[in-house]
Amino acid sequence: MMDFSRAYIKELQDILERFPHEEFERLVQAMLTACACGQQIFVMGNGGSASTASHWVCDINKGCSYGKDKRFRMICLNDSLSTVLAYANDVGYEDIFVEQLKNFFQPGDMVIGISGSGNSKNVLKAIEYANENSGLTVGLCGYDGGRLARIVDICLHVPICDMQKAEDAHMIIAHMAVQAIRCADLSQPAISEHRVRLLARIKS
Repeated sequence: MMDFSRAYIKELQDILERFPHEEFERLVQAMLTACACGQQIFVMGNGGSASTASHWVCDINKGCSYGKDKRFRMICLNDSLSTVLAYANDVGYEDIFVEQLKNFFQPGDMVIGISGSGNSKNVLKAIEYANENSGLTVGLCGYDGGRLARIVDICLHVPICDMQKAEDAHMIIAHMAVQAIRCADLSQPAISEHRVRLLARIKS
């Protein structure tokens, strides 16, 4: 079993050697500017990706906001089990996230979809809604990136055909974002290039 653990860690290390640093920087700047502009950040996923989304929201809302004047407004769309099940039962599983967005989403808000395959239909539907309504979209995906990689503004793609290792890397991205935000000066955030374009779209 020691050979297995060594091989697993080696493959994970190889993935991280190809880490998308520029896209990560865009993600962090976009989150900082969302906080500065009072915009909401929505995140969602299925299965293990749902756990990552929920964990990320906990770390941001408490770990990056407690005791601060400027606080993040981050919402996990898979956290309300009763809401998810109501939409799944009465409307359809593909609509469990987009229908919640229709209640809360405002132009300029940020929407993050996490999907190992990049092809989760309920995630794609929510991302498409955000794109159509002047949102800033982010995707965390694995495998070949799927459709998610092609339709988001910021893509953090983990190019490996292994769901567990893709999910490992996604959780590392979430934790790295938390620590990068803690190190940032929230009183003087840099406006990301994506948000400049987004704000221009909203105003036009």
